[in-house]
Amino acid sequence: MESETVLEGSGLCGECRVGPTEFNWARGYGEYDGVLRHLIHLLKYAGMRPLARPLAERLASLLAQAGPVDLIVPVPLHRRRRWSRGFNQAELLAEALGRLSGLPVETSVLRRYRPTLSQTGLTREQRRQNVKGAFRAGHPGRIAGKNVALVDDVITTGATVDACAAVLKRAGAAGVVVLAIARARVRIGELEPVQPTVPNRSPAREVSCGTA
Repeated sequence: MESETVLEGSGLCGECRVGPTEFNWARGYGEYDGVLRHLIHLLKYAGMRPLARPLAERLASLLAQAGPVDLIVPVPLHRRRRWSRGFNQAELLAEALGRLSGLPVETSVLRRYRPTLSQTGLTREQRRQNVKGAFRAGHPGRIAGKNVALVDDVITTGATVDACAAVLKRAGAAGVVVLAIARARVRIGELEPVQPTVPNRSPAREVSCGTA
């Protein structure tokens, strides 16, 4: 995989952009297809945890563009989903990124207190309502005045990361940037199935989703 293209700007595609966002900047390393999509599925659904390291190396290239960052926070799973899967893929990515960058990783400052439906197949508004009130901050003293890098595997409409950023900002974070492995460019209702698929041998592209 190699980075080819950065699409400049600070917004989502026109279909997904709706007003201001709570985070300052967001970027996905590549589009959610081909080899990159397959690797994410292997990590997330086949439990191939060693893939977190090479994927986090892609996040590290984005982190270098993000400006001042004091700590890394993964998008949390609800405890039921985490128990079912056995791990949180965003946490694995965040921890690998922390080891690569030397930045601290905080896994207890953001919690998903309310279980939510899978976002797959939901409309933009349904996604926003699905995660509304789902997250709470813990240990606000650890993020007060800090610039946070929020890590997730895939961004689609940005509803989840926006809800997380709002909670972090209310807890005192000075700023929130979002780093994701991939940015889904498919239309809502045509999102990917939740099983690993055979990849197309096309290179991943770095895609800006500035306020995704």
